[in-house]
Amino acid sequence: MGFLLLFVSCKEETKYIKVNEEKLEIEKIQWEETKKIYVVSLQNAIDLLSQIENLGSEHSNSPKIFRELRQEWKKAEPYAAYLNPEVGHRINGPALPIFIEDSESILPPVGLQKIEESIFDGDTSENDFLKEVQITRGMMEHLLEIMGKRELTPDRFFIAIHQQLLRLISFSITGFDTPVISWGISEAAISLESLGQVYNASIREIVRRKNPELDQDFSQSLRSSIKFLKAEDNFLVFDRFTFIRDYFNPMMSNWVRITNNSGWSGPEDEVFNFLAPTFFEEDSFNISFFMPPVNQNITADQIKLGKKLFSDKNLSKNQKISCATCHVPEKAYADGMVSNFDNTGNLLERNTPSLLNVIFQQSFFWDGRSGNIMDQVTAVFRNKKEFNSGVHQLSDKMLTDISYEQLFQNAYGKSSSRYTNIIKALSAYIATLNGFNSKFDRNIRGEEKTYTTQEKLGFNVYMGKALCATCHFIPLTNGTVPPFYKETEREVIGVPETTENLALDRDFGIFWQYELDFQKGMFKTPSLRNTELTSPYMHNGLYSTLEEVIEFYDLGGGSGIGLNLPHQTLPPESLNLTQEEKSALISFIKTLSDFPLNK
Repeated sequence: MGFLLLFVSCKEETKYIKVNEEKLEIEKIQWEETKKIYVVSLQNAIDLLSQIENLGSEHSNSPKIFRELRQEWKKAEPYAAYLNPEVGHRINGPALPIFIEDSESILPPVGLQKIEESIFDGDTSENDFLKEVQITRGMMEHLLEIMGKRELTPDRFFIAIHQQLLRLISFSITGFDTPVISWGISEAAISLESLGQVYNASIREIVRRKNPELDQDFSQSLRSSIKFLKAEDNFLVFDRFTFIRDYFNPMMSNWVRITNNSGWSGPEDEVFNFLAPTFFEEDSFNISFFMPPVNQNITADQIKLGKKLFSDKNLSKNQKISCATCHVPEKAYADGMVSNFDNTGNLLERNTPSLLNVIFQQSFFWDGRSGNIMDQVTAVFRNKKEFNSGVHQLSDKMLTDISYEQLFQNAYGKSSSRYTNIIKALSAYIATLNGFNSKFDRNIRGEEKTYTTQEKLGFNVYMGKALCATCHFIPLTNGTVPPFYKETEREVIGVPETTENLALDRDFGIFWQYELDFQKGMFKTPSLRNTELTSPYMHNGLYSTLEEVIEFYDLGGGSGIGLNLPHQTLPPESLNLTQEEKSALISFIKTLSDFPLNK
C-alpha cells in the first residue's frame, strides 16, 4: 500500500509539473500579435462610425457602412467587452433607457442598436442621431484606450472567447443583437471566423505540435459551423436547433479540449465551469457565482438543515406558514393558485413563482427588489403578511426538536441557531433546486434523438420569429443577461387586469420604488424551465394556460391589445405566428420540464 501511495503521489507530481510546463508555454506566446487583431478591428469600427457621422442617417451609403461597422465590432467585441463589461454591453445592448440607482438618473438609449433604429426606421432627428453616434464612438474610444494599456493574457483570452461563444447563441442567432435588420446569422459567422483568426495567431502552433488530431478536429468543426451559418442566413427559416446540436456544440467541445490541453482551467470564481464541454450541461454554470459572498461554499450538511427548515411552520410568528406553504415541493415549488394566502388568511397580491432554478438570477421577487437569494429569504421573514418574525433565535417550539441542535452543529460547527445561519441554510437548500436534464437538454447535447418535428420547430420559433429568446436567454431561459450574468432584466409587457383586456393591471411592479414612468408595469423576466408545471401565469396569475400566454405575446402585449403603455419594452407589433407555430412553441416549452429533479 505504501508503494501504491508513493506511486500515486509521483504520478500527481508529474501531472502537476506537466500542467505548469503547458501554462508556461502559453505564457510565452506573443499575445501582442493576437491583441493587435482586436485593436485593429475596434479602430476600424471607430473609423466607420466617423464616416456615418459625416454622411448622416439618411445617406444611401449609411446602411452599408453600418453593416461593415457591426462586423468590425463583432471581431473586437470579445476582448473589448471583457475589459469593460458595462460599456461593452451598452455599445451593443438594447435601445432602452438605463436607470442608475445610485444617482437616480436616467441615461438615454445609445449604442449600435439605437443607431440601427435611427438608420433603418428613420424616426430620429439628425441632431439626435449625431449625438447617438458621438456617444457610441466615445465609448468605443474609451475601450480602445483601455486595450492599449492592458496586456492580453491567457486568462483574458480564454474567458473572452468563452463569453463570445455564449453571445453567439444567446444574442446573435436570436435577433437580440440586431432587432430591426436581423443580421445576427451572418454576424455569428463573423464571430467564428474571428475566433479562427485569433486561434491561428496565438495557440494553434502549440496545439498542432502537441495534439495535431485535436487541431484538425477543431479546425474542421469551426469550418463546418461557419459554412452552416453562411448557407442560410434568413432569420426566419434558419435551423437553430440543428446548428447548435450538430455544429456549434461539437465545435465548442473541441475548443474546451484545446483550452484544457493548454494547461488552462479557468478561475473558480467565474460564472462558467470552463471544463463543461457545452453551455447545456448540468454543471455548465457555477452556483456559487450567484450566491452572496458570505454563503458561497455551501455544504451537504447546510443543505440538509435548510431542507428541514423549509417545511417548518415555526419559522413564522404565528406558526401557521412555512416556505413550503406557498412553494409546494410536489407542485414544482409553486402552488397552482392565482395567489396564496397571507398569515391572516387574506389573499396575497402576487402569484407564487416556482423556486426551481431560481438561484440563477441577480434579482428576486416579481419586481426584482431583492438583489440576492439571502435578501429574498430575509424579506419573507420581515414581511408582516408572511413570516412576520425578524427573529434572531429559533422559536421555543423549534428548540424542543432536539434534532436541530445536531443539524446546526454539523452545518456550522456549533449548535448556535442564529438568525443569519437560518437564512444561510434556507438559501443553501433553495440553491440546489435546479436541473438541466430535461428532454431539451438531453437532445441539444446529442445524448438522445427523441425530439419530434414539432418540438424542433418550436425551438426554432422560440429562438427566431417569436423573439422569446431575446428576453428568456438560452440556455437558462430566464432574464439574467449573458455572458456576464451580473443583472436580471425587468420588462414592461403590459399584462392586463383581467382577460377582458380593458385596463392595465393595477400592480405596477418596481414602479413603487422610484415612480419613474418608464418603469410602470415593469417586472422581472422569470425562467421558462418547468413552466408547464407552474400555471397560472404572470405576476397576477391572469392566464391559466400556455395557449393564453402565447396569444398575449403574439398580439404584441398590452400595447398590441390596445392598452395605453408608451414605455412597453415588448415590441407592440403582432408576431403573426401561425397556429402551427403556436402549438409547436408550446410543445418546445414543455420539453424544458425536468421535475421531479433527479437529486
